[in-house]
Amino acid sequence: MRLLTFARGDAVHVGAVKGDGVVDATARFGIRSVLQVFRQGELLPLGEDVARADADLALDEVDWRLPIPDPGTILCVGVNYQDRNAEYRDNSDAPKYPSLFVRSPRSFSAHGQDILIPGESEQLDYEGEIVVVIGKAGRRIAQSAAREHIGGLTIMNEGTIRDWVRHGKFNVTPGKNWFRSGGLGPWIETDLTEIDLEDLSVETRVNDEVRQKDTTASMAFPIARIVEYVSTFMPLEPGDMIATGTPTGAGGRFDPPKWLKAGDRVEVSVQGVGTLVNTVACEDG
Repeated sequence: MRLLTFARGDAVHVGAVKGDGVVDATARFGIRSVLQVFRQGELLPLGEDVARADADLALDEVDWRLPIPDPGTILCVGVNYQDRNAEYRDNSDAPKYPSLFVRSPRSFSAHGQDILIPGESEQLDYEGEIVVVIGKAGRRIAQSAAREHIGGLTIMNEGTIRDWVRHGKFNVTPGKNWFRSGGLGPWIETDLTEIDLEDLSVETRVNDEVRQKDTTASMAFPIARIVEYVSTFMPLEPGDMIATGTPTGAGGRFDPPKWLKAGDRVEVSVQGVGTLVNTVACEDG
């Protein structure tokens, strides 16, 4: 089932994709939020309800919002695909542990919305990523049990303001948290029965040009290892998100760099999950 959040009138609703349409789970079944579905274990009964219902609106009528507007922690893994060390001209041994940083929900735009170039920098870059959404709470989760705690997958364009990443010697937070600099969505795919987490493809296109393409088989730290590592130092809760890293090919690694420009269209596709689409605009002010 593909769960999404959308606006209907002045209210925010939860929906589930059905064919080319969306079943309004708020209007029909009283579902208040995607977090409610995960926290109260309502995924299976909701799926049964959706199977019996007709779509309430077409997909092209949806006023998209972030899949979870009020997530818990959003963690991101840096430099996780094997070729990224070469991009950073790093000849050191492979890292023993994942590199992590945190993003704010305010740093993302929903599917179909603009991501923004701030007035302070022209260096908006794209990073297509697979995102794990936690569906079941846990602490010190073994890799063998990681899949039991994954409620679904979504997609991220982990947009980065490159020059602001380098403002502090050990600090990427400013460059990773500019207002609406990244994209997230369009939905959460909760049915992982046909998805191989160890060999799952991700592709980023800018104006239809393929810039990034790889599979999770190239990850230095597979998804199960990431869940194990993160859950060692913090309890994972339903609605937490973990972006699992981006393949080689980001715009900043070209010579000269290929920064995103107003009017560009960025698409990130994940096998079995869908495609996140955002246009690019300049931030007012």
